[in-house]
Amino acid sequence: MTLQALLQPTTDGITERFDPSECVDERSRRRAEEADPLQPGRYIEVQGAERTLTIPLGTETLHIGRGISADVRLDESSVSRRHAILVPSEEGVRILDDRSSNGTLVNGRRVQQAELSNGDVVTIGRVLVRYIEV
Repeated sequence: MTLQALLQPTTDGITERFDPSECVDERSRRRAEEADPLQPGRYIEVQGAERTLTIPLGTETLHIGRGISADVRLDESSVSRRHAILVPSEEGVRILDDRSSNGTLVNGRRVQQAELSNGDVVTIGRVLVRYIEV
């Protein structure tokens, strides 16, 4: 995803600059900084204007949302408190929409649940997250 894709037009024609990496909570940022994305594994990537955060996925279920109990907290008003759930298994990772207001999209299609493949782009509110398998 390029910086141009992160620029979103508003209704009055003025472009709003939005940096998704800035809404990721500090705990998830630390996990991303400690991760080595060249190591085999599964990751979610949040690309910002100046940096990309690559957050490793473990074997546990991961909750994504704006609420303080989320495992990956996205402090952005378009993200529901309980937005989505990532469920890893031996076969892959499944994403479930957690009754979010704005829905969860995978590669532009709204889903209730879907199996993720390497390179899939998940839209959570205004935040784009790429799923990566190494």
